[in-house]
Amino acid sequence: MNLFDLTDKVAIVTGSSRGIGRAIAEALADHGAKVVISSRKAEACREVADAINAKHGDGRAIVVPASISSKEALQELVDETRRQWGRIDVLVCNAASNPYYGPMAGISDEQFRKILDNNVIANHWLIQMVAPEMLERQEGSIIIVSSIGGLKASPVIGAYNISKAADFQLARNLAAEFGPRQVRVNCIAPGLIRTDFARALWENPDTLKTVTMHTPMHRIGEPHEIAGAAVFLASPASTFVTGQAIVVDGGSTTGVGL
Repeated sequence: MNLFDLTDKVAIVTGSSRGIGRAIAEALADHGAKVVISSRKAEACREVADAINAKHGDGRAIVVPASISSKEALQELVDETRRQWGRIDVLVCNAASNPYYGPMAGISDEQFRKILDNNVIANHWLIQMVAPEMLERQEGSIIIVSSIGGLKASPVIGAYNISKAADFQLARNLAAEFGPRQVRVNCIAPGLIRTDFARALWENPDTLKTVTMHTPMHRIGEPHEIAGAAVFLASPASTFVTGQAIVVDGGSTTGVGL
C-alpha cells in the first residue's frame, strides 16, 4: 500500500484559488485526489482548476465557487460536489478572514463577529454538512487550517488568534465525537507564510525581522511547505491520527530567544 495514495478520493478545499489553499489542492491532486476548487471568485478558481487539469489531463479538478460567510453557499458547495462526484472523502477548511489589525480595544463588534463567523462557525457548518456520509462509511478526513496564532498572544492579530484557538478545540471535540466511526479531524497550524492573506505581516520590515529572528530556520514559509501536512492528514499514512494540531512553522514556536 502506498501510504500517500489518494487515487479517486474526493477532496473539497475552501479558499483554494491562491496561497495555502491552492498549494494544498495541487498537492492532493498530485497524489491522485479529485479536488474541488472553491473560493468567492469563480474566475480565480477556474485558473487553478485549469492548471491542475492541464498537468494531469484527466479532469480531476472542478470549480464550485462559494463564500464561507453564506451557509446556503456552503450547502451548495457540498451538494454540487456530491452531484458531480458522488461522495466527499476529504474536507479541508482553509478559507478564513482577518479584517482587523491592532489591539483588541479597537476592534468593532462587526469585525470581531466576522472573524468568528468565518473562521469558526463556517467550519462548523461545513463539517456538519459533510460528516454524515463519512460517518456512515466509517472513513474520512477533515482538516482545519488553523495557525500558530492560536497558541500565542498578539497585540496585532489578537481576534484572529482567538478564532484559531477555537479551531483547535473544534477539532479536538469533533475528533472525540467522530472517532468511534473512524472519521478523523485534525488541524494544521502554519507559522507566517508568504501569502496574500498574510501580506500585511510579512511586508512589514519590523514584523518580518522579529519573526525570522526567533525562528530557527531564519525565514518565513512558502505555501507549498504546508501542503505536505495536508497530504499526510488526508492519506492512509495518518489513519491513527485525530484531534491533533500539526505545527508547520520553521520552529518559531520552540521558544528561541535572543
